[in-house]
Amino acid sequence: MRYVQLRAFHYVAIAGGFSRAAEALHLTQPAISDQVRKLETEYDVRLFNRDKKQITLTSSGEKLLDITRRMFEIEDQAMELLSQSRAVRSGRLAIIADSAHHVTGIIRLFREKYPGVFVSISAGNTGEVLASLNNFEADIGVLGEIPEGREYELLKLSSTPIIAFASATSPIARQPSIRMQDLAKLPLVMREPGSKTRAKFEDFAAKSGIALHITIEAEGREAVREIVASGDGVGIVSQAEFGGDPRFVQIPISNANLVMDEALVSLRERQESKLIRAFMQVAREQVAT
Repeated sequence: MRYVQLRAFHYVAIAGGFSRAAEALHLTQPAISDQVRKLETEYDVRLFNRDKKQITLTSSGEKLLDITRRMFEIEDQAMELLSQSRAVRSGRLAIIADSAHHVTGIIRLFREKYPGVFVSISAGNTGEVLASLNNFEADIGVLGEIPEGREYELLKLSSTPIIAFASATSPIARQPSIRMQDLAKLPLVMREPGSKTRAKFEDFAAKSGIALHITIEAEGREAVREIVASGDGVGIVSQAEFGGDPRFVQIPISNANLVMDEALVSLRERQESKLIRAFMQVAREQVAT
């Protein structure tokens, strides 16, 4: 039994014919037929039922196909492993994030491992992140809420509470915590409606029968931060995105168990992309440490 004979059998079986197998392997049809015939003759077994219109696998052929599927899958995995570091030497990786803060460490490690890859980062809320992924405008998304659907490959990065924050010069900054009903009376500075943090905060308030006092709506997280820094209102953010800016003080919400998950997201149909796989692998290693 030779490797070329098993390969010829495998491609005839999965392609459904000798001519299609020959095209896939860039060989002639007689060469493929000869390899399969030699395999059958050597082991005195019939692997295909042949008639003028089509060929079908015999029971022995079906059992052998189960084996060759595993055999060539392992071969593909070995080739992928051996060629991975060589393959990811260049290219462009597009990331869209609701907050780049969550992936800066991962990007640094990725760039150390693959310095020839150009990485671009853009900002967007949850709706914009998913739209960019589905339109193939971005390769990796970073979301503050894990989306539903089997079309996505997910890697959870963190899970942190939603908090209020205010200017360090604001009187409210001296409070160690605040109740939801008291927070609702304050002038709130909120992101655009596409923000998942805002949606979760508003949903909790509505279910609790609490009317919010939203005075300013701003596009993007940075705009909210600058407005709050000026002393005009109180912002809402996940604790992971609060950062270390001394202009702000974080204020825990004492009676609201609101938590935001942060995750890397990519389309499952694009998992064959070497760049996407390499980035997700670096991220998994980072999360595991």
